Amino acid sequence: MNQSIPSTAPHPSSPVPSPSSLASHPPSLTSHPSSLVTRPLSLTVTIITVSFNSAQTIGDTLTSVASQSYPNIEHIIVDGGSTDQTMNIVADFPHVAKSISEADEGIYFAMNKGLAMASGDVIGILNADDLYAHDEVISKVAAIFNDPAIDATYSDLVFVERGDVSKVFRTWKSGPFKRSSMYNGWMPPHPTFFVRRSMYKNHGLFNTALRSAADYELMLRFLLKHEINLSYLPETIIRMRQGGKSTASLKNRIKANIEDREAWRINGLKPHLFTLILKPLRKIKQFISHG
Repeated sequence: MNQSIPSTAPHPSSPVPSPSSLASHPPSLTSHPSSLVTRPLSLTVTIITVSFNSAQTIGDTLTSVASQSYPNIEHIIVDGGSTDQTMNIVADFPHVAKSISEADEGIYFAMNKGLAMASGDVIGILNADDLYAHDEVISKVAAIFNDPAIDATYSDLVFVERGDVSKVFRTWKSGPFKRSSMYNGWMPPHPTFFVRRSMYKNHGLFNTALRSAADYELMLRFLLKHEINLSYLPETIIRMRQGGKSTASLKNRIKANIEDREAWRINGLKPHLFTLILKPLRKIKQFISHG
């Protein structure tokens, strides 16, 4: 049932403070085979979709969630006050559990609002331009969290043409996680990142002081500062349309790189001299590996 949240709903504008103590267990190097599809039916997976005037694409996003074989999904739509047909399209999908449409201060404010609304055990974020690669994605993700030691998981994604999601032009193959990799400019693709809700409670939400690198900062905070236990699902689970916030232009990419340095600083972490140079350069491999 679609529960529409009134515009007076709480709107978190700043991250939840992180506790001063660090997590005691090191990150996992575990990879889970793509054939793993057992379904822990007691686990609820929340999917947060942030939208604004997304009528051209959100139907694909909603269909990809509605088509998932996993039954225990809480889909939350956080809309920024769209003036097109976005919310009318959302209303046509009865699987949507909660929705809200009101002006906000940006994408990370909206994500934090969705996190505050979430009640699932595990949370993923699927933006209104993107879609799941097949209908077993959430089943495979949920199966990974059968292991109580796993705090988060991530996978691979492909970038697709805006007008034809069957046309792939770039492949982001993540590979297994190593802490040292983040010092070499590595990060997991945020749209593939699923996290136990307890991790957000323990370590905080998105830092809205950052306008384009808040996802990078959150992953630095979770993976390096607090060393949460991470697993890798080695398959493509997301089709991401061209034109994300930090990839839309060279100007935005430069701004993102400046914020990347700030993301390290505010967590008391020190990158290597070449870390922030390697981070954008790693994208070249994504084009080559696709070709």
